[in-house]
Parts: sequence; structure tokens; C-alpha cells
Amino acid sequence: QVQLVESGGGLVQAGGSLRLSCGVSGIIVRFNDMGWYRQAPGKQRELVATITPGGSTTYGDSVKGRFTISRTIAKNTVYLQMNSLKPEDTAIYYCKLGGVWGQGTQVTVSS
Repeated sequence: QVQLVESGGGLVQAGGSLRLSCGVSGIIVRFNDMGWYRQAPGKQRELVATITPGGSTTYGDSVKGRFTISRTIAKNTVYLQMNSLKPEDTAIYYCKLGGVWGQGTQVTVSS
């Protein structure tokens, strides 16, 4: 059974940084596409970043140049480094592998 557990969310001031982690069990991260998504109150869930087994990455337009997705094979974990955070980045952040979602972690950016 595949399970995803996010961590690392919290409250940060605008301009600050956070690193989210998504620990994966039940499947090997290296062989699967993985993604980070977010959902702000009253808005649809949107793509933040993805990473392929080959290491290719894609980013949503609103986070390009500020966020970086990466993975650690030894820990079977995917990360989202978020820099230069803005209040509009406030949302619940979810990781996704195939049809499986994590429970989400709240990120709040104060102005």
C-alpha cells in the first residue's frame, strides 16, 4: 500500500523560505513521477511542481524561479524548497504519486 506523508509546513513571513518533505512508503520514488500541488481557500487545486524518474522537472508559472522540487533516493523522499515566499503562496500543499495523495501540510505566509 502506497502512503505519502507531508511535513515541513508552517507560518513564515513574506520573503522567507520553507522546505516541505514528502515521505513515501510502499513504492520506490525513483521509478515514479511525483508532484506537489496546492489548494488555497476558495480556489481549485493547482500544480506546483513535478519530477520524473529521469529527474526532469516542471513548475507552475507562479512559482518558477522560487521553488525547487528534488528527491533523495536513499530516504525515498521528495522535497519542495520554497524561497521568496509571498502571501499568495498560502495554501495546503499536497504531494501526489499516481492516484495517491498525501494528507497535506499547511503553509501560511504573512505579509
